[in-house]
Amino acid sequence: MTDTTSQASGLSGNVLFYTQPEPISIEAHGKLGVTPADKPYAFVAQTNIVPLTVTEFAPAALSYPIIFVGDLKQPVVAMGLRQNDNLFIDNGDFRADAYIPAYIRRYPFVFANDSKAGQSILCVDRNAAFFAEKDPELPFFDEKGEPTEYTQNCLTFCNNYEMERQKTQSFVQLLKALDLFESKESFYTPVNEDGTPGEPQKLADYFGVSEE
Repeated sequence: MTDTTSQASGLSGNVLFYTQPEPISIEAHGKLGVTPADKPYAFVAQTNIVPLTVTEFAPAALSYPIIFVGDLKQPVVAMGLRQNDNLFIDNGDFRADAYIPAYIRRYPFVFANDSKAGQSILCVDRNAAFFAEKDPELPFFDEKGEPTEYTQNCLTFCNNYEMERQKTQSFVQLLKALDLFESKESFYTPVNEDGTPGEPQKLADYFGVSEE
């Protein structure tokens, strides 16, 4: 666990879903924790793409298209046709048949880079809907000031995710080295009021792996 006073100024980076990440510590979070929400995945409803690790490709492909975006060729799952439109979230929860990416399952925990110390530290999003300021069902620390089993499990999950993220970066570099990426475009054809096809609209530019 970490000391917020010594590390807060060294944190850097912006991460999808996290609006107020804080280094978790006994001083700042000793009596805090989380309480499971009735709509646990409501925070995903306004997002149509979510990062994916390479080891998740097989299960995720049963639910979503997998594409690569940006200069870094980040692999993501496409959960909707338009920005801020997620077709797999129903009333704050995932559709029962949909795979839930590890990127989402680790929330509200995340690693952040401490540029001064040159290391990653565990943070928690203070703005998470299920963050509990009083009588949390799952506290971060026990009466002795030690991380609870819940916090330890979340730390382990984040560690494992970080290793998978690094494997994914290596996988993408291999695809680049083999020149397997090709530019692709996605279009949507709306239907006019009279039932005839409308003018095709471009939804996105992205990268895919060459089938050839």
